[in-house]
Amino acid sequence: MPTKKKILIIEDNPDISKTLRLRLKMEGYDTVTAKEGKQGLSLAKSEHPNLILLDLRLPDLPGEEICRELRKDPLYENLPIIMFTAKDTDTDKVIGRVIGADYYMSKPFEMEKLLSRIHALIG
Repeated sequence: MPTKKKILIIEDNPDISKTLRLRLKMEGYDTVTAKEGKQGLSLAKSEHPNLILLDLRLPDLPGEEICRELRKDPLYENLPIIMFTAKDTDTDKVIGRVIGADYYMSKPFEMEKLLSRIHALIG
């Protein structure tokens, strides 16, 4: 039996985090969650997820910094990262891609679109 793919959710909004966890579980993924940036960065390195869902606005460490930090480490430079945030300007999307996000989604996001992107990145 194949091992389930693990997704790390770094999101400070408990409602969004819970919704993501439940839906990803229904899709057959294991999830790990963090509500703060430093905790999320630590979990990224200890849990070895297959993909990270990363909010940009976090209480203690911005998502941009988490992404930059992971991309500097050869172990995580190719780890798929989907960023999401309430920011929705073209400039924000470009910044997200420049710092290393594989995909950038605006909140509120369509769950089916997010799931489609996850499937495309990790199966």
